[in-house]
Amino acid sequence: MGKRGKKYATAREKIDPKKGYDFSEALRLALDMSYAKLDESVDIAVRLGVDPRHADQMVRGTVVLPNGTGKDVKVLVFAKGEKEKEAEEAGADFVGSDDLIEKIKGGWFGFDKAVATPDMMGAVGRIGKILGPRGLMPNAKIGTVTFDVARTVRELKAGKIDFRVERAGIVHAPMGKVSFGVDRLLENLASFFETIVRLKPGGSKGTYLKSIAISTTMGPGIKIDPVYVKAMLR
Repeated sequence: MGKRGKKYATAREKIDPKKGYDFSEALRLALDMSYAKLDESVDIAVRLGVDPRHADQMVRGTVVLPNGTGKDVKVLVFAKGEKEKEAEEAGADFVGSDDLIEKIKGGWFGFDKAVATPDMMGAVGRIGKILGPRGLMPNAKIGTVTFDVARTVRELKAGKIDFRVERAGIVHAPMGKVSFGVDRLLENLASFFETIVRLKPGGSKGTYLKSIAISTTMGPGIKIDPVYVKAMLR
């Protein structure tokens, strides 16, 4: 890891490394320590008691954050005919079929999320090796392969995120911006954890929520005691 600056070190000194904070306290501390001139993102990292190597312990899902992520999400839709018009009316930034596929083959990636109607997946599959590594491939499991393109576009624009447990058993997800303030971030966190808890695999034994940390883009991580999840969800 590269050498951290003085501002990071100063912020780090404000954190008790032995303490497991509650969500409100951790957020107030994180926002107070935010020193960057930009509106930093607030991110959550959760280590789960699962083994992602086993298919029955894979945790993957989506959640619409009630206050969004604070990011202007560029949505691309692969569709034809009436569904193309439906996507445009719902606010999609880019809509098309073979023309967009050729554009992507040429190296263009000016979008954050991609949606496709099922009848387009044969053609979209031809660029799967391009979109897949970038996390841009439409996927039925997270709702981005669908004929209900209007609803999907609106949810993505409003702040729908998808997450997946990594090989080390950790889930990372954005929860908003520093400018949101504590209350709006807490609402997003509650929706996120409600989904995480609901997705607990039957094969997961022992402690499910093993550790939680929250941080801003430039700031240090702050440990949250998982015991506070139940209180927040109540």
